[in-house]
Amino acid sequence: MVPQQRQTRTRGRKRRSHDALRARQAVNCPNCGSPKLPHAACNDCGYVRPGLKLELSKED
Repeated sequence: MVPQQRQTRTRGRKRRSHDALRARQAVNCPNCGSPKLPHAACNDCGYVRPGLKLELSKED
C-alpha cells in the first residue's frame, strides 16, 4: 500500500522529534564512590542498596 498523499518534511520531522537517543546518566556509588548506573549493582563493589550486596566473581 502506498500513502495517498505525501507527508510534508515538517510533519515528518515533528513526528521524529522524540526519537533522539539520550546519554546514559551515571551516579556515584554511595559505598565506594565509583560511577554506576542508577537502579543497578555497582561493578566494583557489588553494592545495590543498604542490606543487600551482590557477590561478584572475578573472571580471568
